[in-house]
Amino acid sequence: MTVIVFGQQQAKPQQQRPNQQQTPPPVRLVQTEKVPVQLQQADSLVGGTFNGRKIDKLIGNVIFKQKDGTLYADSVYQYKGAESNQLEAFGNVRINQADTVTITGNHATYNGDSRTAEIDGNVVMRDPRMTLTTPTLYYNLNTKTATYTEGGVIVDPENRLQSRRGSYNTVTKMLDFQQDVNVTTADYNIKAQNMKYNTLTKVVYFQGPTFIKGQQGDLYAEEGTYNTLTKISNFGRNAYILTKEYRLGGDKLYYDQALGYGFAEKNVSLRSLKDDVTIRGQVGRYWRDRGEAKVYGNRPVMETIMEGDTLFMSADTLYSREAKGARTASMIFAYPNVKIFKSDLQGKADSLSYNRTDSLMHLNRKPVLWTEQSQLVSDTVHIQLRNKTIDRMYMYSNAFISSEDSLKNYNQVKGRNMTAFFQEGDIKRVNVDGNGESLYFALEGDTIMTGLNKAICSNMVLKFGENKLKTISFLVQPDASFIPPHELKEDVKVLEGFTWMAEQRPTKKDVLAKPVPVPVKTKPKEVPKQKKAPAKKPATATKAVAGNKN
Repeated sequence: MTVIVFGQQQAKPQQQRPNQQQTPPPVRLVQTEKVPVQLQQADSLVGGTFNGRKIDKLIGNVIFKQKDGTLYADSVYQYKGAESNQLEAFGNVRINQADTVTITGNHATYNGDSRTAEIDGNVVMRDPRMTLTTPTLYYNLNTKTATYTEGGVIVDPENRLQSRRGSYNTVTKMLDFQQDVNVTTADYNIKAQNMKYNTLTKVVYFQGPTFIKGQQGDLYAEEGTYNTLTKISNFGRNAYILTKEYRLGGDKLYYDQALGYGFAEKNVSLRSLKDDVTIRGQVGRYWRDRGEAKVYGNRPVMETIMEGDTLFMSADTLYSREAKGARTASMIFAYPNVKIFKSDLQGKADSLSYNRTDSLMHLNRKPVLWTEQSQLVSDTVHIQLRNKTIDRMYMYSNAFISSEDSLKNYNQVKGRNMTAFFQEGDIKRVNVDGNGESLYFALEGDTIMTGLNKAICSNMVLKFGENKLKTISFLVQPDASFIPPHELKEDVKVLEGFTWMAEQRPTKKDVLAKPVPVPVKTKPKEVPKQKKAPAKKPATATKAVAGNKN
């Protein structure tokens, strides 16, 4: 049994704009044909009234068709008259479009004028890419878009996605999720409030705070993409990677989970979770399997808490490496142009390595350290920490300690090697081992110099109190002399190799300061090449060339 209903609809005449002076063109009435909903099949038809509206009630194996859409149901109410394109379907409802999209449910209403359907009751939508289940679904056959508002679950061969509200465009294959979004993949669980997903490319698009929890690390971003096939993430806005060893964040973040490689840019922050060390810079790289991370660009700065105080360290490049096995150590490398600031210790060197496993810091190539009034210099400096507090300092080769007294004199001690001992962060004793020499100015009341003690002794012990050099003890017989003030000459006031470098002592501002970008000079406009003028000759050669003027 087939029922076909035809109808026509007039287009509305074009309205004249307000204050329009010219006479509008005559209105042409365009008639458009309404595409009817056609009954293809039914076991029986019964006419009647339902809720005060006239209907045809079709029962048994009912099929309706409109364009590329087909509706199947156990029974259908077709409304009469002007509403003849409206259907209400009951039992085993199925809507199929172009043999690619199929929607099933218990009940549906269909508007043939707008070609929209509302399906409810155990709704399942399928296309070749995914399956969607939801209590209620709105489907537009013109735009080929499905929308749900009561919670839905989407499953494709790789992933499972669910949200409170969402829509699916069967043309673009794009899913748009809102509210309580949860995506489960083989490697990650993703939670967000706004998200899009392409069932063709398998790419997830983030549109708000998004948490990605994985077996080998977690990720967070407020915008970006994640490819569930290649496992590559491109994040923006406050993004970070969180693993057992590190937290790497930045305004832009790239992460390849398969390779375990991350790359961050702008406002980069790298934190070592084991020992609470944070490194900040402009560019960061992370290698998960190697347990290594590198921060550089715009003078990165490392921060760590030591003895209740923050130690700041900057360099052109900071490199962190986690221990891999019992025979390796967790290390931080800084190079070049290293600067250190702590309230009671400042320093500079060309490069530095910090063994976090053994709490040993190495400063290499022209290191200089300052502690209160003392300046310490040698070819290489090793600092031994205990409970994040300086315990000992080893100065190897050409060791030199100097300090400035209240009269701007410089007390100096030099030797082959030295070992400095600290207590609660303050220097207490220094042992000089080999080739020891010292100059020590004697003062009376810190206001009057009474002379200069000069001594040569292979081994010495220097003792400090109140952050000042108090005494020098000679362990073997010294070659010592005392020079009164009136006999002092400038050349005996300093030991060979002495340089006072107070102007190079880093401040906190120096360590945290970012380099000023060098302005790019505009290339001067090219001018036509001119013949070069003869070069001027030295005065001594004037006579020699005088005869060649012509």
